[in-house]
Amino acid sequence: MLTGLRRSGKTTLLNLLLSDIPGENKIYFDLEKLNNRELFSQKNYDHILDSLGEMGLNLKRKMYIALDEIQLLPNIVSIIKYLYDHNDIKFLVTGSSSYYLKNLFSESLAGRKLIFELFPLDFGEFLTFKNVRFNPGGDILAAREFNAPEYQRVRALYEEYIAYGGFPEVVLAASAKQKKDLAQDIISSYVSVDIKSFVDFRDERNIYNLIKLLASRIGCRLDYSKLASLAGLSRITVMDYLDLFEKTYLISRLPVFTKNPGREIAKAQKLYFCDNGLVNVLAQNSGGAQFENAVFNQLRGHGELRYYALKTGREIDFILNKQTALECKETPTAQDMPPLSALAKVAGIKKYRLIGRRASPKFSGFIWGGMIR
Repeated sequence: MLTGLRRSGKTTLLNLLLSDIPGENKIYFDLEKLNNRELFSQKNYDHILDSLGEMGLNLKRKMYIALDEIQLLPNIVSIIKYLYDHNDIKFLVTGSSSYYLKNLFSESLAGRKLIFELFPLDFGEFLTFKNVRFNPGGDILAAREFNAPEYQRVRALYEEYIAYGGFPEVVLAASAKQKKDLAQDIISSYVSVDIKSFVDFRDERNIYNLIKLLASRIGCRLDYSKLASLAGLSRITVMDYLDLFEKTYLISRLPVFTKNPGREIAKAQKLYFCDNGLVNVLAQNSGGAQFENAVFNQLRGHGELRYYALKTGREIDFILNKQTALECKETPTAQDMPPLSALAKVAGIKKYRLIGRRASPKFSGFIWGGMIR
């Protein structure tokens, strides 16, 4: 099972996996097409199997069936279970909702499935798509000093990553206008297709406006009551929609680090988007907020992330694996270290590092963001 946001590369990867399987006893179905949905909507599941045989599959040998965007067919879980349990079939499937795959499938396919989550490209993958040679970042805390040669070599590409994000087709687009148009098309199809397939809502404009409100608040703590007031929706509705946005990979909510709950803001969450390209066509954010959102997505694959905050408002952007405090600064300076050190000590965190976007004239004791791969 491959799951992730629309156009993050699931279909490409699904077809690649299918092509790697030896032999010809395999078939691909795009469930966005009505005729394919009709095939799997037959009430008698054995008739579905007969139809597969008529399409050229040898029912007496092992079959490989790829199903793309399974969330569009509500009854597909029971169909897959029946066909899997009574025939020699391997299914490869994609879907745009972690809730659908992890919860509905877990109820009936326990022990039969593997789930892989696909996100937009991180910066290392971005460089691969650009055919740019690079050394993997590895342990992002290993480098103690700013890497000036690497900064000079790929800094323009890192700025492009911050501006336009990591959706594969956006990365490969030739011009800035094409990149923006593609990002806008991705968010539009997310609202009109993905969200519509999960909930019965009548006003796409309310959903789109709520998403725009969220995009203007990346890196901020969530205030559901204020969001509800600005969006003209109830607080419960806003919370329900944010749950859906998170389960369909559009946003992530970062929990607070609670080693000392008495000094922290209880249960407050910070908001990040899955991709900078989407954020930047939805809202005008500061350069610092854009950079922090990009770093969040780069750090995602390095372990568990939280943030730390005191009641006074002082905070640390990220706590990685409950062991390392990381603070984002567009242009770090030596003066940024003492406050981070002091706050990390209050949090009970021994390791701390600054992450910078740009070179600093007189300071090199930080990690350049482009090294997080």
